Amino acid sequence: MDYNSNRKNLILPEYGRHIQKMVNHAVTIEDREERTKCAKTIIGIMGNMFPHLRDVNDFKHKLWDHLAIMADFKLDIDYPYELLEKEALTKRPDKIPYKNSKISYKHYGELVEKMIEQAILLEDETEREHLMVMIANHMKKSLFIWHKDSVTDDRVFDDLQRLSKGKLTIPEGTKLAEFKEQQQNRTRGKKRPQPKPRKK
Repeated sequence: MDYNSNRKNLILPEYGRHIQKMVNHAVTIEDREERTKCAKTIIGIMGNMFPHLRDVNDFKHKLWDHLAIMADFKLDIDYPYELLEKEALTKRPDKIPYKNSKISYKHYGELVEKMIEQAILLEDETEREHLMVMIANHMKKSLFIWHKDSVTDDRVFDDLQRLSKGKLTIPEGTKLAEFKEQQQNRTRGKKRPQPKPRKK
């Protein structure tokens, strides 16, 4: 028996072994015009395998790229598109530059520290107080997600003062949102579905 396990690995398995055989045959055709006709026929069959992708941008371009890959870039024809280079398949992607900035409180994140910097720069006292309370509420929510058992307004106010290096102080008497109560109220506020009356 001729098992697949005994055959060569497919370059692009999603097209199957029959398409690969067609591509291998196209490479061996000596007449350039016949070779090109054969390639176009193969492209048509490949496209019919994925009809749901016909409306996708550059779908045909991708098919020609795939044909070239399956032929190991040995199919000498006039391609209707500029193909990707063989070296691009083995080229390693560029490393993503990661920020090495230190975050004082990781559970608050870098965005909170940036918002605090902006609040310090605000000259209008009313705007600054509004922004401080918004930041504090966001910090409390983040703290609640991170560690539910140690969430207090005083702790958030202290953390805000430390992060701002003493430049921001929440006005006395300020109360932040109670996230535990909000979640309980949402659960309590949901009405249970009433049973439908039976038809007589």
